[in-house]
Amino acid sequence: MKTLAALIGFAFCAVSVLPAQTGVMEIGADPKLHGEYPKNYQEIINTWLQTVLVDGPSAQIQWVSGPKPGTMPEKKNGKALFGYLVEFKLNSRNRFGAYTGMQKKTVLIHDGEVIKATGFGF
Repeated sequence: MKTLAALIGFAFCAVSVLPAQTGVMEIGADPKLHGEYPKNYQEIINTWLQTVLVDGPSAQIQWVSGPKPGTMPEKKNGKALFGYLVEFKLNSRNRFGAYTGMQKKTVLIHDGEVIKATGFGF
């Protein structure tokens, strides 16, 4: 009886140690449509932020997600722009020199260049 109880206890312990499989399946992006995968996405976004922020060197970034294939609508005619979406939180100084607080931003990168952004006031 003790042996049976020990085997059952061991079985439960062994199951809890095994890694769980997730049901998420990564779908590859079409390079012709989405462009080349941006391995250096942090550098691309940092360089771009220096050109669009009032005080670029003050930027504090928290990366929320890595590049994922996605789309954003074009501003004028609503056609879909394809690329890699990257989400991050940004805190930087405004025109008055005060930090704005962490705000969620999303950019779309296509062939190593930011082509669209949301969460900015421009």
